[in-house]
Amino acid sequence: MDFIFMLTRDDRTVRDCLSLIDSLADLDLRHVGFKDVGVDNDTLASLHRRIKDTGATSYLEVVSTSRERALDSARMAVDLGVDCLMGGTWATETLELVDGTGISYLPFPGTPTGHPTRLGGTADDVAEDCRRFEEAGCAGVDLLAYRATDAPPLDLVHSARKATSGRLVVAGSIDNPEQIAELAAAGVDAFTVGSAAMAGAFAPHLGTLRSQLTTILDAAANR
Repeated sequence: MDFIFMLTRDDRTVRDCLSLIDSLADLDLRHVGFKDVGVDNDTLASLHRRIKDTGATSYLEVVSTSRERALDSARMAVDLGVDCLMGGTWATETLELVDGTGISYLPFPGTPTGHPTRLGGTADDVAEDCRRFEEAGCAGVDLLAYRATDAPPLDLVHSARKATSGRLVVAGSIDNPEQIAELAAAGVDAFTVGSAAMAGAFAPHLGTLRSQLTTILDAAANR
């Protein structure tokens, strides 16, 4: 199972993202992402170049839950040349924007609202969205399972896994090794951690971001 490190806190790219990515280059992080808010576009462009220089797969996750702003984020993903765009719910329009770019698109199943984003919808709702997205040509889904408001997180995960043969990424509010074990057992392909690592919540007995990430990498490798 892949660990996607998000250079984010509270659903925003952290302002010191450039120095952070440089300081962590030796950790061999294979998957690194950021949000479309928090820093200016020039900083995002520099950040993306540095992520690619490390050899990692790059991810941009959409924060906005409005159609126009989400599509603007898709246009930003094209301009930056990221490997994978995650989030948003307007699959058809987004796929048209990324067509021919090589960008993989993984939308949100369910009903995302607010910022930081919460996820509404039942397991059946999530399954229906997963099937619809796969039929449209999406590469998978980005599931905010642990931010669910209407169903137990793992119910949503199991429902999504049954409904899609594409890549299943679980994002948001993952802050302990037990959750990683649950996700691996449920057949999840990848998970994201951002705020929990930045805040030191994932391994409270360890003080540095480097230690947090090493703990997460070890947990992912052992599952």
